[in-house]
Amino acid sequence: MQCHNMTEKIDINKDAKKIVLVGNPNVGKSVFFNALTGAYVDVSNFPGTTVDISSGRYKDMVVMDTPGVYGVSSFNDEERVARDVILYADIILNVVDTLHLERDLFLTQQIIDMGKPVIVALNMMDEVKKNGLEIDIDKLSQELGVPVIPTVAVKGEGIEKVKEALAHCARPGNRLPIVEENLQTVRHMVDEDSEALLVLEEDENVIARHHISGIKGLREQIYQARRTRVDEIVKKVMRQTNRGASFSVKLGRWMLSPLTGIPILIVVLWLVYEFIGVFVAQTVVEWTEGLIMGEYYYNFIMDLLEPILGTESFLAQLLIGEFGILTMTPVYVFGLLLPLVVGFYFVLSIMEDSGYLPRVAVLTDRSLNSLGLNGRAIIPIILGFGCVTMATITTRILGSRRERFIATMLLGLAIPCSAQLGVIAGLLGPLGIQMTALYVLVIVIVFALAGTLLNRVVPGKSTDLIIDLPLLRLPRIGNVLKKTYVKSKAFITEAGPLFLLGAVIISVLQYTGILDVIANGFAPITEGFLKLPRETAVAFIMGIIRRDFGAAGLNDMVSQGLLNPSQVLVALIAITLFVPCIAAVMVIFKERTWKEALLIWLGSFAISFLTAGIVAQIIV
Repeated sequence: MQCHNMTEKIDINKDAKKIVLVGNPNVGKSVFFNALTGAYVDVSNFPGTTVDISSGRYKDMVVMDTPGVYGVSSFNDEERVARDVILYADIILNVVDTLHLERDLFLTQQIIDMGKPVIVALNMMDEVKKNGLEIDIDKLSQELGVPVIPTVAVKGEGIEKVKEALAHCARPGNRLPIVEENLQTVRHMVDEDSEALLVLEEDENVIARHHISGIKGLREQIYQARRTRVDEIVKKVMRQTNRGASFSVKLGRWMLSPLTGIPILIVVLWLVYEFIGVFVAQTVVEWTEGLIMGEYYYNFIMDLLEPILGTESFLAQLLIGEFGILTMTPVYVFGLLLPLVVGFYFVLSIMEDSGYLPRVAVLTDRSLNSLGLNGRAIIPIILGFGCVTMATITTRILGSRRERFIATMLLGLAIPCSAQLGVIAGLLGPLGIQMTALYVLVIVIVFALAGTLLNRVVPGKSTDLIIDLPLLRLPRIGNVLKKTYVKSKAFITEAGPLFLLGAVIISVLQYTGILDVIANGFAPITEGFLKLPRETAVAFIMGIIRRDFGAAGLNDMVSQGLLNPSQVLVALIAITLFVPCIAAVMVIFKERTWKEALLIWLGSFAISFLTAGIVAQIIV
């Protein structure tokens, strides 16, 4: 038995009425399209793009589907295609996901502002009751000014009512006052109100097509007014009852409420610490670093090469010396880093796959607002505890240049990567809960003060949080293991060569005596202000190569008995706040301007020693 794509070239009569389906991704538009057109459709690339457009017939009308988009703009091919198809539509069938009204109605309001006749299919209504919600359909229709039809498309519920509405019920809705007030200024320049709106929103393609000048400054005002209006509508039409809601739904809501969500977050973070900071960093690492790599592997390499190379030659220092590429590098990469990295990404993958991570974003949104960020920034911040380099790249998800700079600065300053954090956790463990709490308090204070200051001095505005909240579920072990493997492999692939490079550089500096010169140069800071042994400067230099490299240097000093508990705390504060590693700096230079990158690097250096020095004066 063979299966064929049943396609037929659709002849579109220019006089035929055109129905265009519009909606966000994954709202069920294809089900409506198939219900209207049947099996025979034409699928072709939209001119000048690789985006597929489906078209078919419904009675004497033409039905056209559009890519799933969050707005009608010119940010990508999908949005440009959706915009151009909508411009020539006679009726818009807007499919909305009931559980994501705050997100979906933004597009609905934009379409209404275009002045097109609209019908809203409020899809997935069966999920409303399951989630303990009630929606006033009539009120929603009144607020939007267009017909709103509840549907469960996959079950065929409401489809016939949608078909009836398409025949005679579609109508223009209630425009935003700011849009209505300003349309008059551009109506004489363009053919239709829909294009006039896009001129007001500074759509470059539409402006260029009509050879006119856009009106500067209105786009942001319109977008903000639209977001405010959507929030108002949702508050009026949606009510949370919790009747019929499952436990997972109730738990998901508890995670969002500050009263219950913060305690839940504290418990989650404690569990993460117990797993990574105690179990992995101490129990597992003791086995992998201390026994497998530290004893079996190290002794094997030394027994094999020391009789051949000796201990004093440059080659011996480079290969099997204190910072040797065949001794310290594999011991730390595979014995220390690998278990910690795998442990961190395992936890992160569980948080992602369960749907908890987006809820943390919503929960922390208000707190991050005071730092010039929104809740979405929690994602690169949490990723920063895995790898600051990767997290810096992830700041691209933030909505403004201002937010990306602030987030990058905070990542480089106060977020230890997983490998560094593991070493830090291992060193803090023997110090007790009081020292650990003091360490956390200092880092949090620096993070908060730096963010607050940056929010005040960095020009520009931050964006509002818009994020999907997937249903809370038990994480799927296959997904978790796959994500853990991919991210851990990527980290080790990146970190391994850099760690090797760091070992070479440090070995050269040590063999040539330059390391001692630098350590002596840092003496007034390390011995005077920080009250640490002169050798600590070596760890700081190592931290420039990789932050976890520096932490590893402190670990060696502790094992040699060179630091007392108070000095360990001061050194850990300094190495945590110290400059980003070479890889992170390279990415910062790539993602930001060189001025911003230099400011981040020098700022971290100064804040690190200043903070650690103040603590040293108090407790050492």
